[in-house]
Amino acid sequence: MARRARITREAVLMAAVQVADTEGGEAVTIAAVSKALGIKPPSLYNHIGSLEELRAMVAAYTLRNLNEQLGEAVQGLCGKEAVRAFSHRYMSFAREHPGLYETVQSLTALQEEEIKQPSEQLVQLCLDMLEPFQLPEPQGIHAVRGLRSLIHGFISLERMSGFGIPLEVRDSFEYNLDLLFAGLEANRS
Repeated sequence: MARRARITREAVLMAAVQVADTEGGEAVTIAAVSKALGIKPPSLYNHIGSLEELRAMVAAYTLRNLNEQLGEAVQGLCGKEAVRAFSHRYMSFAREHPGLYETVQSLTALQEEEIKQPSEQLVQLCLDMLEPFQLPEPQGIHAVRGLRSLIHGFISLERMSGFGIPLEVRDSFEYNLDLLFAGLEANRS
């Protein structure tokens, strides 16, 4: 009789990540992750405390991965070039991993330390990119929120096939980034 591999917290996380990535954030359930691991649902509680904890683990994993990719995208860049590289990499991540992206969007309000720390890192990366615009507090945070809203809006509309006019969406996105830059530069004057 073949022995089953030992289930670890890391194996639980990776199974949940796979479920989210292929089926969406809402598909991360105790039953789905247990099935992916080949164990009975009650056995999963040997490794996690709740479904909310499991989803928070997936969100934290995703945020760390996203931070790493965004950090690589903007390395050596600043200002407009950094914001463009950041924005396009962020959008690519959301397209490549829609379920993981969805998981992060629904859980970032949680104050769990696992999520709080990488969320704060992401905000700091944005503030660092925007530093050339010399934004005082709290305008820097307002600008980060505006940038995130712009990116998330395009991602969401694209996923819902909300761009019906036969005009290149990337051109529309670049145009709106230019508007954001113009506003940031005007604010600096």
